[in-house]
Amino acid sequence: MDELNGRMIACQLLIAGLIARVANDSADPLRFLTDFRDEIRAVVNGISIAGTGNNERARQVAKQTVDELFSLMKPPSSD
Repeated sequence: MDELNGRMIACQLLIAGLIARVANDSADPLRFLTDFRDEIRAVVNGISIAGTGNNERARQVAKQTVDELFSLMKPPSSD
């Protein structure tokens, strides 16, 4: 389990670096990050989560993960 967690953290860091790089190249980095985060949260709200007993708990954890991923780049979302 520790290896899986380590790999997930590495993937999150890689994704955060890629997002920051693209945002840095855009004309309005803050708007890019806001729009991108909102799109990711919309995907989390709309996907079908199968195989868990509590879909809303899994969705909440996914939203928190998205906010954590963007927390160093911009403030977390308000909802």
